[in-house]
Amino acid sequence: MSRRISVAIDGPAGAGKSSISKVVAKKLGYLYIDTGAMYRGITWALLETGVSIDDAEAVSQALPHIQLELQATESGLVVLVNGRDVSQEIRTQYVTSHVSQVAAQKAVRTKLVEMQRDMASAGGVILDGRDIGSVVLPNAELKIYLTASVETRGHRRWLELKDSENISLEEVCRTVAERDMMDMNRKESPLVCVDDAVVIETDHLSIEETVQTLIDLIRKAELGGCHG
Repeated sequence: MSRRISVAIDGPAGAGKSSISKVVAKKLGYLYIDTGAMYRGITWALLETGVSIDDAEAVSQALPHIQLELQATESGLVVLVNGRDVSQEIRTQYVTSHVSQVAAQKAVRTKLVEMQRDMASAGGVILDGRDIGSVVLPNAELKIYLTASVETRGHRRWLELKDSENISLEEVCRTVAERDMMDMNRKESPLVCVDDAVVIETDHLSIEETVQTLIDLIRKAELGGCHG
């Protein structure tokens, strides 16, 4: 008997976690929870209201006034902050360059981890982020670590941004490398590859190949197959 499971997908910035997870979830009829969009939403709200993101106390006091919602629509995920659709604003390089700083704040992580666990409690979910397998869903039936080189990830991110922002490939690669350092070395829930995760390196895999790899792993885990 197969069952609907919880899937934790971790990995560094630009590894393709969100785009891959969305496709896999749609194909399997799973709920996709974009935890990165949640952190971006909080980051956008703090920057928009002028809160100093270096001030842990100020951030903590601002959080109760930020209402965050994710809505799945036919055209994709909609991120609402206090009722406003900020799905586009949260993807700018400005927000990207500050999100690791905000995500490192304990109060922010506490608020969002609680939301994520609540959303995942029914099973049949795919969550992606940096601490899903280690902190948010340590008992997930399947844990995947999706990664690629800084050069590959930087190039992918640059392709997403180049038509809307005047930014060089070198600058994007530098931002990706800096974010890796921040995410791996932060005090609260650093980016780690847990021992029981399946590591998938996507440098030489197409989106379709990566999607199929994940689907095969999920189908096996649904049947209770081993996945260490």
